[in-house]
Amino acid sequence: MNMKAAIVKIGNSRGIRIPKPVFEQCGFTDEVELEVDNHRLVVRSSSRPRASWEESFSLMAKKGEDALQSEYETMPNDWDETEWEWK
Repeated sequence: MNMKAAIVKIGNSRGIRIPKPVFEQCGFTDEVELEVDNHRLVVRSSSRPRASWEESFSLMAKKGEDALQSEYETMPNDWDETEWEWK
């Protein structure tokens, strides 16, 4: 979708008004990331899914809660030796 937006003066800066449907479709919140790429302004949402996962995983490791919880891990089998075949 292409559209035009007027540039407005905001103090010593300039800004654009983003229509609400566009704002919501982009997933913007109170902060965005700006990037200049070959005379283009790229505006992207600064919220990143899974942003806190690394911290959560570190905390789990410290508590010893990061072990694999799968019954298949402990089930004896010989699948690798009898059924696996390189092609």
